[in-house]
Order: sequence, then C-alpha cells, then structure tokens
Amino acid sequence: MRRIPLCRRSHVTGFGSFESGLVEHESALERDFALLVAFDDPGATIVSQPVTIRFETPTEPRRYKPDFGVTWSDGRYELVEVKYRADLRENWPALRPGFVAARDAVCGMSGRFRIATESAIRIPRLENARRLLPLRKAPLDADLAKTVRRIVSGMGAPTLREAVTPSHATA
Repeated sequence: MRRIPLCRRSHVTGFGSFESGLVEHESALERDFALLVAFDDPGATIVSQPVTIRFETPTEPRRYKPDFGVTWSDGRYELVEVKYRADLRENWPALRPGFVAARDAVCGMSGRFRIATESAIRIPRLENARRLLPLRKAPLDADLAKTVRRIVSGMGAPTLREAVTPSHATA
C-alpha cells in the first residue's frame, strides 16, 4: 500500500482512469503526468511505484520508490520521478542518492530514469490531452465521417477554422 504524506502539494489522492487502466497518484502533477502518458501513447502501460530500490549511504541503508514505471508501446522502459522544481531545489541533497540508485538500477534493465517537473508536464499539450483523451473512445458515425471527408477534401487545403465553419463546409 502506498503511504501518502500530507503536504501542501500532495493535496490530491486518487486513481486516474486512463487507457492503460487505473493509475494511483498522490498529487495533481502526478495525475497530469499520467494523463500525458496516456495521451502520447495509448499502448503505454504506467504503474504507480513499481519497484523499491534499496541502496546504502555512508550513514545508513535507505530505500526509494520512483513514482512511476512506464513501458512504452515501442518497448522502451522508464522509471519516472515526478517532482515540483521547488521541491527538487530545496531537497536535492537528500533526494539525489535515491535518484542515482534508480538510474543505476534501471540501466541494468535496459531502461532509463528521468525526473519530470511541472515545466515538462504543465505545457499546452496537457490541455489538449484533457480535452481530446475522452474523445478517443467516443463512438464514430461512419456515414457522417464519410460526408465530412468528402466536403473537406473538396475544399482544397482548408484551415481548421474553415473546415469546421458551417458556411465554408456547405459551400
């Protein structure tokens, strides 16, 4: 069971329902990361805290659990830690040994370790994912799709605005 410490940023706890199934997350940033994975690669599998990495420091044995394991549809594997940049700056000396251990562990599995921050997650593509991902499984009317393709193909090279504006589409 995943223990979730309370802090000002860990305000969201839950399971996001994405293409690959339910994904446990403890922050809005983690939820957004999982959403982007589902949007970018519908065949990807994402697992919350997939492994516990044990390592030694000069003073004590420690353990670290990366936030996610992602297996992309092309076979690549990543361990991913999702962190706010401010948390990284503030806690880097304490976090770094676990990150190094994760990098070393995943290299042995022909994978890679990376840290995803809000600057890589909170991007315009995230809003696209929020809007478009639910439509991925929406039913499609085949006859309507054929009609729309016929009309749009007769328009030459329309912009999206021209293609969806009724006055252009009926011309």
